[in-house]
Amino acid sequence: MWEELENSIKDCTKCKLCEGRHNIVFGEGNKEADIMFIGEGPGADEDAQGLPFVGKAGQLMNKAFQGLGIKREEVYIANIVKCRPPNNRVPEDDEAEACLEYLRNQVMLVKPKIIVLLGSTALKNILGKEYGITSARGKWIEKKEIYYMPTWHPAALLRDEAKKIDFWKDLKEVVKKYNELNVK
Repeated sequence: MWEELENSIKDCTKCKLCEGRHNIVFGEGNKEADIMFIGEGPGADEDAQGLPFVGKAGQLMNKAFQGLGIKREEVYIANIVKCRPPNNRVPEDDEAEACLEYLRNQVMLVKPKIIVLLGSTALKNILGKEYGITSARGKWIEKKEIYYMPTWHPAALLRDEAKKIDFWKDLKEVVKKYNELNVK
């Protein structure tokens, strides 16, 4: 199934983002992870390397993982869109919609217990446009036996250091929930 999914996306032309990409950023990590992280889309570093969260925001996320005892290779990391939007702009609705089938299939294959939604784009595209990141962040939302934790996107922390405290608290809640779910 994974191979089929990866092959189905490698020559994707469903939206205009394909025109400027160097690499499709499919996702990476443990394909049977209990925790999945979903971001917005690849930046320049991700587009160059074909891997999610390898730029400054990813490095910040890696530091948080280290501090919490999370191994990056134990989680699965993906994005709403698989190609870099020009100038790192927010993906347009039609671009996100074109990629959501790929992401839904990734979620179905991984079968995570917890999904961390990194930022507004991930939140709105996964749980619905009625959600706002400011009001939803830090609150568990359970749907279809998956626990969702909306939090700030690591790139937002680079622009506003004060958000690091909330991000840290939210990830601590993720570890706590993970431990609760795996004790049973």
